[in-house]
Amino acid sequence: MGWDKFNSIAVWMIKIAYLNILWIVFTILGFVLFGLFPATSSMFTIVHKWFHKEHHLPIFHTFWVNYRSNFLKLNGFSFIFLIIGYILYYDFLFLQLNSGKLQFLFPIFVLISLAYVITLLFFFPVYVQFDLKFFQYIKQSFLVAVTSPLETLQIAIAIAALYFIVTFLPGIIPLFTGSVLAVAMTWISYRAFRKIRLRKGLS
Repeated sequence: MGWDKFNSIAVWMIKIAYLNILWIVFTILGFVLFGLFPATSSMFTIVHKWFHKEHHLPIFHTFWVNYRSNFLKLNGFSFIFLIIGYILYYDFLFLQLNSGKLQFLFPIFVLISLAYVITLLFFFPVYVQFDLKFFQYIKQSFLVAVTSPLETLQIAIAIAALYFIVTFLPGIIPLFTGSVLAVAMTWISYRAFRKIRLRKGLS
């Protein structure tokens, strides 16, 4: 490996680590609950721009502008996902307590929970890629996930692999967790978007 190649890899590792730190810091600044979705969107926005060859963009400025301008809108989405997750959690507890009488409802619960999870997996790639109306982001995230089962599985595997690595190397959490996952999810989701465009006869 030549010095230029090594230097390029080192620079990208620093950028990815810096982005991860910003993601954590701005999530905390929003008291986690209010900061998670805006910070995650800002992280995916920068990765999206990197994939479009905007390699020299000012990371902090881009992150901050996106975080601030989308703060309220993304907390609206956060509230929706949180409420649905809360309902699903208590539905699960209720079904466990009444498993003898309501066992027939478990398959329905599993399907609804699966739809919730896969929609969430594609939400941020869809949000930064497309300009849609509010509820269309949720609808399109679900449709992309359903029509791209291979890519959905690959994202799930990427998340599981990162979790496995973190259990053995917890020291990487501040530097290479969210941002690495954002890169992987963006790359995989782009493949899903491209397949959908090809199926529709678009270039």
